Amino acid sequence: MIFYQRLRPFQAISFDLDDTLYNNYPYIVQAEQALLKFMSSEFDKLSSWDAATWRKLKIGVIKQMPHLAHDTGAARFNTLKTGLELVGYQADIAHQGAQAGLEHFLYHRSNFSVDDSVLATLTNLAKHVPLVGISNGNVDSARIGLASVFEFVQHPGNGLKMKPAIDMFNHSAAALGIKASEFLHVGDSYKADVQGARRANAQVAWLNPAMGRKPRTCATGQLPNVCINHIDELVQLMHFATPAR
Repeated sequence: MIFYQRLRPFQAISFDLDDTLYNNYPYIVQAEQALLKFMSSEFDKLSSWDAATWRKLKIGVIKQMPHLAHDTGAARFNTLKTGLELVGYQADIAHQGAQAGLEHFLYHRSNFSVDDSVLATLTNLAKHVPLVGISNGNVDSARIGLASVFEFVQHPGNGLKMKPAIDMFNHSAAALGIKASEFLHVGDSYKADVQGARRANAQVAWLNPAMGRKPRTCATGQLPNVCINHIDELVQLMHFATPAR
């Protein structure tokens, strides 16, 4: 544990999910492969489409509808729908197919469970302060086992921008009846988590290395308050916790 700035009392802890509470890479790969197979098998006209073709289309769709950059589910739905229409499917079939594809992806994207040791740490922390999730992704937090430890999980979309924008920090703080500055945010991304939280005036515990990754050096921008190697180190910071509830 390395302190970069003095830690102030905090009333709640917010967590990034992907690569902070689990190694996200294999689950995303699994879901992407399952979706590609599903779309190719269900729609003959897409049988020749590979992952690179879908990625290129997604970039184009987001370029045409920039707001989708902050809503991963809507971006994927619109990409699938556009792809189906481009190869000749009628609008209603394209809509139904895109919805089925999105649901297939989301099922496989959340087809795992958070490790018991991580859940044990979160359960311990939840005895001291409320815990919430603030994630740019779209994992189903209940399916992976987080419903019992988090008050809620906030995702982007519906007008809320992705981190490092401050939208989700302020929205989550309001839901708890606190200020964003009263969060201790925990996350692995130096850009999304550290810079986003600091912009919201929250304190930050930077997880380095991220789950399944190698250690990194501090990038440009504001420093975190503290750097931790594993979330179980957060237990040592609970003397700073001053829950409002």
